[in-house]
Amino acid sequence: MKKNKKNPWADHYTYQAKKEKYPARSVYKLKEIQSKYKLIRSGDSVLDLGCAPGSWSLFVSEIVGQSGYITGIDLKKLNIKIKSPHCLMNDDIFLVKDFNAITGAPFDVVLSDMAPNTTGRKDVDALRSFQLCEVALEISQKHLKTGGHFVCKIFQGEDTQQMIDAVKAAYSACRLFRPKTTRKASNEIYIIGINYKK
Repeated sequence: MKKNKKNPWADHYTYQAKKEKYPARSVYKLKEIQSKYKLIRSGDSVLDLGCAPGSWSLFVSEIVGQSGYITGIDLKKLNIKIKSPHCLMNDDIFLVKDFNAITGAPFDVVLSDMAPNTTGRKDVDALRSFQLCEVALEISQKHLKTGGHFVCKIFQGEDTQQMIDAVKAAYSACRLFRPKTTRKASNEIYIIGINYKK
């Protein structure tokens, strides 16, 4: 396969995503999670934190359909067309004053594929990732329905177990998942909270 000069990280998943009209290959990570755990259902209301460039929101919209609702929030402005009822907020999650005021709240599922701007230092990047996960978990605990689900990406580091323990305390079950579509060089995993205990 020829290397793409514009995107040296491009692989067959990158080209498959383009063919299937998804903005990024990350969609296949959520597809794997959904295939294994069936967290999202038709008619669900879903909150997608750090949703740019929009692949997860697009995939979720296909599942929830017209009877569901998808809310995506990201600092970057999105230019995607979603079929389901939706709200794409060009905003900082730290500055959203009232998640309860968002249409669709409380939510059935909270997703977070957020990642910090990387520095090249794994310990620093892992700490920043952990801090984003803390915020995502707090949002899920405040704005999920009882029995709802939570998915959060984290860069593995010395604080990872602390996040796992926090999810275990809030949910009936906690699962760790590393999609096969994750790049080999990446130290990311997904922490999945199943059935929020409120």
